[in-house]
Amino acid sequence: MNSVQEVFPIKAHRESAGIILFLVALSSLLFLIGIIVVLFIEGLPTFREVSLSQFLFGNRWYPTSEPPRLGILPLILGSLWVTIGALIFAIPLGLFSAIFLAELCPKKLREILKPIIEMLAGIPSVVYGFFGMVILSPLLKDLFSLPTGLTAFTASIILGIMAIPSIVSTAEDAISMVPKSYREASFSVGATHWETIRKVVIPASYSGLGAAVILGAGRIIGETMTVLMIAGGAAVIPTSFFQPVRTMTATIAAEMGEAPVGSIHYHSLFAIAIILFLITFLLNIFVDRLAQKYHTQVR
Repeated sequence: MNSVQEVFPIKAHRESAGIILFLVALSSLLFLIGIIVVLFIEGLPTFREVSLSQFLFGNRWYPTSEPPRLGILPLILGSLWVTIGALIFAIPLGLFSAIFLAELCPKKLREILKPIIEMLAGIPSVVYGFFGMVILSPLLKDLFSLPTGLTAFTASIILGIMAIPSIVSTAEDAISMVPKSYREASFSVGATHWETIRKVVIPASYSGLGAAVILGAGRIIGETMTVLMIAGGAAVIPTSFFQPVRTMTATIAAEMGEAPVGSIHYHSLFAIAIILFLITFLLNIFVDRLAQKYHTQVR
């Protein structure tokens, strides 16, 4: 009798916990749906004033002029230049760091280095922005004899540093998940440790490494405060990395407080948010597909 009484409370607790977890997951889904609905309700009125092609490919962003000019191509290209520059900086450092931590680093040193790298992800973005403004920007200005140090190049370096922890963490997990038997088979045919890493481990973890890069790109694209502080804020089509630019996220952050609610300026900022949401949504889908492909390969 006692054993039966003990079993039923445990079962009831499990059912209650399952219901609570289901409600939490459902609430997260509802919040996401609510955000999407608000974005589209507030952003779609923009296209009563301007066509989608004009909005995406127009080369002038003057939302307060008469008539307003709502071309976000300079903002898209500014985001693209900063993202590409940051990835050029972050990918080699991130992937080589992950390979070193997973394959070559002594255990005691790894226990020191990994928390330090992961701690970079916890530093507030405004701190990175201050570092870029106070130290890196004047340094680059003097080094390259630029009119201003607040450029796409400066933003790329800082955002690259910010993306490194995400790339290192995901890439290291992907490398560590390569079965040990792959390495043993390589060693058994006379391959060196470096040949095993280069010709066996890295190819076997391509999908995971790709996911790490895409996650880093998503981290860069979604950054707001840092690019607002150090990218220069010029809504022009960039022709050089050493030129001030403005990204989509920085535009929303800088102008939303000034845009009258219900104005075309207000709705156009939500339309930019829709484009940004779609870009990050597609990136997340791509990462999920890569991760699924990687787990299938490992199995």
